Amino acid sequence: MTSARRVPAIPVSGAGDTRVRYRRILRFAAWHLAVTWWFELVLPRIGLGRIAERTRTKRMRRFAQRFHALAVELGGLMIKVGQFMSSRLDVLPPEITAELEGLQDEVPPVAFPAIRALAEAELGAPLEKVFATVAQTPIAAASLGQAHRAHLRPADAADTGLASVVMKVQRPGIDAIVDVDLAALRKVGGWLSHVRVVSKRADMPALVKEFAQTSLEEIDYLNEAANAERFAADFADDTRVSVPEVVWERTTRRVLTLEDVTAIKITDSAALLAAGIDPALVAPVFASVMFDQLFTNGFFHADPHPGNIFVTPSADSSSERPWKLTFIDFGMMGEVPPKTRSGLRKLLIAAAARDGKGLVTAISDVGVLVPSADTAELERAMTHLFARFGGMGFAELRDVDPREFRDFGVEFGDVVRSLPFQLPENFLLIIRAMSLTSGVCSSLDARFNLWDSVEPYAARLLRDERGNIVQDVAQQALDAAAAVVRLPRRLDGLITRIEDGSLSVVNPRLERQVARLNRMAQRSASALIFGALLIAGSVVRGDDMVLGNVLMIVSVVPLLHGLWVGRGRL
Repeated sequence: MTSARRVPAIPVSGAGDTRVRYRRILRFAAWHLAVTWWFELVLPRIGLGRIAERTRTKRMRRFAQRFHALAVELGGLMIKVGQFMSSRLDVLPPEITAELEGLQDEVPPVAFPAIRALAEAELGAPLEKVFATVAQTPIAAASLGQAHRAHLRPADAADTGLASVVMKVQRPGIDAIVDVDLAALRKVGGWLSHVRVVSKRADMPALVKEFAQTSLEEIDYLNEAANAERFAADFADDTRVSVPEVVWERTTRRVLTLEDVTAIKITDSAALLAAGIDPALVAPVFASVMFDQLFTNGFFHADPHPGNIFVTPSADSSSERPWKLTFIDFGMMGEVPPKTRSGLRKLLIAAAARDGKGLVTAISDVGVLVPSADTAELERAMTHLFARFGGMGFAELRDVDPREFRDFGVEFGDVVRSLPFQLPENFLLIIRAMSLTSGVCSSLDARFNLWDSVEPYAARLLRDERGNIVQDVAQQALDAAAAVVRLPRRLDGLITRIEDGSLSVVNPRLERQVARLNRMAQRSASALIFGALLIAGSVVRGDDMVLGNVLMIVSVVPLLHGLWVGRGRL
């Protein structure tokens, strides 16, 4: 839940007619997908890549500004999509993330009369009979609901042990808005599933389905209340974390009443320093808590943006850490299945050890690579990457000569693009959580190095893994025995293929390089002919309009040929 700014309140959601909303989202997506396709795929294939490079920054900023305006106007899940994009500091350019960062806080509140009407309908009584007081000005406004401070009546306060609470109320009409937004996102996901460069990396309909399930769970406050209690149980004995208590007697599917735990926003460095808390010391603790959720508990907060985490000073100033991290807003939670969690643990250990081969194996175990992938070249790429850039934080990476990154991309770009990567369905929330964690830590400490937190955590995981060494050795013995049993049959098959001359030796890397050079040569020839015909037609057109027009029209043929040849890179 994000802090409310002084933005004019809207009577309900401000979404307007649902059909108009649906068409607006699709028009926006279709236009910007077409622009991206033209500049990033078409122009480079006809030798005009420099135009795309020169205009990229301006285009990205314009896209982000337009999406920002659209999301604020429409609200609903468009805010969630924008928040997700603003957290992808590792993938999206700063022109987009910086512009969309404001969506964490810039959400117009709903006017209080509409909130009152919904709350009273849900609770079955006037607010004056349910609470002692309710503040009409919200303390937080988010895309799906908003929160108001309140005080319980004396009898309820005595029963619960709480006096100050927060009443979180769903935005009126949000159910219909979510349905429309999900329908539009399904349509856009269907479009993207027909683009090979996207479809071979991710199952877009499956990802949209996962996003839909998460969104529908997020607007069910009974589900959020249960999540809060489960999260609190996971950290019941952990002095680093606190969670607000749920007032079940004042909670329904659309109204959630919680203990008021408002404190210092985690990225408010000035307030932290004023309270005697060093922001640089908060970052590694926050990272460690998120690691515990992902790699140990398997139940994690999937929306840990700054508005959902407070730093609460402790009354005991003599303790080693006189503050706690207080999490709120448990509507968007994720679960990591045991098999995936095991793969993630191996991935973290391999990354901390700078083990390129182990990292690729872990990536395969998690399901990011299909089992049939030839990973030898990827292992070499990862080993090279660790040797040069391993252990660097974001600040250090910014100081690296861009030519080094470019050289690395040239050397290993085709290898990475050719491998059958895929995005498992349950990874959307994991990526979001880790992206937001990285962003928050970097805000707390500009020179924060994630490796400083990863390495000791990975060492602890490694000690835990060694406890299962007997089981691992037994499994390896079984695998070896199975390989011995299969060996005679495989040797017999190999000898048969040699005898009948059907054995072939393939060098995938060499074949990719030859194919790439062949495509480049054909595209260059097509671009040259296209340019020659176009220029000749424009020159001749002054003296002979018919011939000039014919030459210019015919120039489309080599242009289409160049685009067709370039399809091999999609």
